[in-house]
Formats: sequence, C-alpha cells, structure tokens
Amino acid sequence: MKKTVISVLAAMLCVLGLGVSCTKTTGDGKVLNIYAFNTEFKERFDSYCAKNIPSDIQVNWVITPTTDSAYQKKLDEALLRQAKTPADKKIDIFLVEADYALKYVDSDFTLDVFKDIGLSEADVAQQYKYTKDVMTDANGSLKGLSWQATPGGFVYRRSIAKDVLGTDDPDEVGKALSDWDKFDAVAAKAKAKGYFMLSGYTDDFRAFSDNMSTPWVVDDKIMIDPQITKWIEQTKRYTELGYNNRAGLWSPESSKGMTKTGKVFGYFGPAWFIDFVMAPNSLEDPNGEKKFGNGSYGDWAFCKGPQSYSWGGTWICGAKGSDNIALIKDILYTVCCDEDTMTRLAMEKGDFTNNISAMEKVAASDYKNDFLGGQNHILFFLESAKSVDRSCISMYDLGMAEKLQGAMSDYFNNIVTEEKAWENFYRSIKETYPNLSK
Repeated sequence: MKKTVISVLAAMLCVLGLGVSCTKTTGDGKVLNIYAFNTEFKERFDSYCAKNIPSDIQVNWVITPTTDSAYQKKLDEALLRQAKTPADKKIDIFLVEADYALKYVDSDFTLDVFKDIGLSEADVAQQYKYTKDVMTDANGSLKGLSWQATPGGFVYRRSIAKDVLGTDDPDEVGKALSDWDKFDAVAAKAKAKGYFMLSGYTDDFRAFSDNMSTPWVVDDKIMIDPQITKWIEQTKRYTELGYNNRAGLWSPESSKGMTKTGKVFGYFGPAWFIDFVMAPNSLEDPNGEKKFGNGSYGDWAFCKGPQSYSWGGTWICGAKGSDNIALIKDILYTVCCDEDTMTRLAMEKGDFTNNISAMEKVAASDYKNDFLGGQNHILFFLESAKSVDRSCISMYDLGMAEKLQGAMSDYFNNIVTEEKAWENFYRSIKETYPNLSK
C-alpha cells in the first residue's frame, strides 16, 4: 500500500534543518549502538549474532521501556542529534513496533535495506509479505526487517479446557472456539464452572482491531470500524456477565491468571506473547527449571480461535549516519533472512519466524513446545500468517488503541455512559492529535 502519511520526524527535520544525507554510508566504527525497548532482540542477538561480531567492536545497548512513550521520546531525541553526534555515539540500529513503525519508515532516518545496506530481493524472498509492506515507504523503499511474523491465536489452559469441554486436544478445542458465537457459548460454560473466559477488557482487542477494513484515520478524519464496535459490545457483555476478570492486559491481576491457581480459560496472543509473557508468569519458581509441574508451565495449549489476526511485531532498522553498515547487513541477514537461523529461532525460542520455508519445515517436524504441553503450535500459525493484511496500518494506531481502551474502561465499569466514553475518547484524541477531527 502506498503510504501518504508525512511522519512527524520528517517534518521536524525540515523545520530544524537536521536532515541526514541520503547518500550511502560506509565505514567501520568501533562501537555498535543499538536502541531497543526491551530485551527480546538482545536475547536473540546474543544467541545468534554476537559470535560473529569482531572482538574489537563494542556493542552498546540503549534499552528504554515503552511506558508513556519513553522509548520513542529518547529515540527521537537521539535521531534528531544524529547528524551532529560523534561517530561512535551515533545510532546504528534501532527497533520499532508495528503500531508506530510508519513514523520512522516515512522519514530520512532509516536506511534502505537494498540500496543502503546491501541486502538483495532474494535475501528477503521467503519473508511474509505483510512484514515487508509495513516497512515500505511511499517511494517503495524497504526500511527495515523483522525476524518474526506475529499471527495470533488463543492460548488456553489445558486443565480448564478438560473441565469445561471434556478435552484439551487443540483440534477439538479449536472446533469449539472456531467462531464468536461458539466462543460465547464456551464462555458461559466456563463461568458456570467458576472460570473466567478472558482475563480482562483488552485481551481480545487485537483479534478485532487487526481485522478492520478501514484505517483509524482517513484524510485527518477519525474512522471507527465495525470491528471496534463489535469489541465494545462484546466486552461490555462479558464484563456484565462475569466472563472476564476485569483485569488490564499488563496488570498483576492479568498475570495471576497465568499462574497455577489462575482461573482464566485463555489468552489471545502470538508466539512472542507465549514466550515473553505467559511462560515466565506461569512459573511458580521463576529460578527453577522450565518444566511441567513448575506452576502452570506445560498446562497450556494453542488453537486458532474465532478469527485470524496478528498482533505487534518488532522491526530492525539501520540508522542513517551509521558507520557500521557492514555489521548491520550481517546482523539483518543472520537474524532475519538466514533459513537455518530462522529454524533454530523457532525450535529454540518458540518464535514464529519470518521465513515461510523455515516455518513449513518446523511445522512438519517433531518439534515440541514444553510450555504448551509438547504441542507443535507452529502448525496452527501457518494459515493465519499467510492471510495477515496490514494495509490499514497508520501512524495513529498506537495512540488510537490506547485512548479508546482507556475511555471505554470507564464505560465497562459503569462509571460513565457509552456516550460519555465516546466523548472522552474524542477529546483525548484531539489533545494528542490536534489535526484530527470526527
């Protein structure tokens, strides 16, 4: 999809005169500066890339949490100084998420994967199309790569499924949850048994929002897709009927539902959510062995759920001004293009990686995920991954989702009417994005 959005960063560059030259940069700097928002990429870098970094190169990680947009603020400040920053302090690599990727894709701060970094079309041929679409600017330049594809599904508690449905088999549970009407019926059965179908209000938000047919913003006008109203209607009903535990997605209450004593039937999420969120929270002894019997570890399984969707994703961008282009190329190829690495990432880390042939190979193998009770969950992701369409992505996605969820939480809790919740939503959006209107 051709993107016509002018990024905030690009506009700032023009005003401040801090643009970075678009000519290809070469060099062999001695410090590799990587900006990230968590340790997920660092763990993968350490496992698959670090051994190939020359011994005289210092790798400097600048990791800033995403809370209150702290990561973006720090990254933006550094990028705006990039042209005047000493070589060994310049950003070489930075990571972005799907919700705000366009802000950097449509700017002069990101290197062209082909023209500037030197990878080829053949190198990325096995990557899922949507992961490249997200990082392609209005001129057709590919500005970043991801090691992961992020199709999502429903991660359910095996013991609870047996109690509610009489089976924990992924195929059978998948059939019982294959559309929203069936999902609602199981939620009622779970409630009758003393369980919550979902942990909280926003657990299934992405299953709806990723299926929008209209972007959040068109020509500076806010658009509310029918998928969003469906989510609001369902969540209000689930809250009133006690089908959810009224927990915020990242709250301690949500995490408790993943523990041995948790009463939550399941969570919506992609592979990174399983590995990075659920598995750690399931352990009764966080320092103990990751095996069945340590908390709820191993008492989980995965199925597709009511509808296909994707959630999130992390992309690696090379920064204009870097003097480590050769290193950036090697890192991107190793962790995002090499089929052997992609296969190992899936089998060793549980990632659904951004390589079609690698994922088909793992899906057909005897791979077993211990957290999921020995299930080869990669097989369930294949169909969804090929159907992911991010053509509705916009630079407003993160802000819109957060403001909507915040405004509607008061409605779900009967603090305000739905009409008032919408009024609060539009007001908060106007404060954040003055250029937008209803």
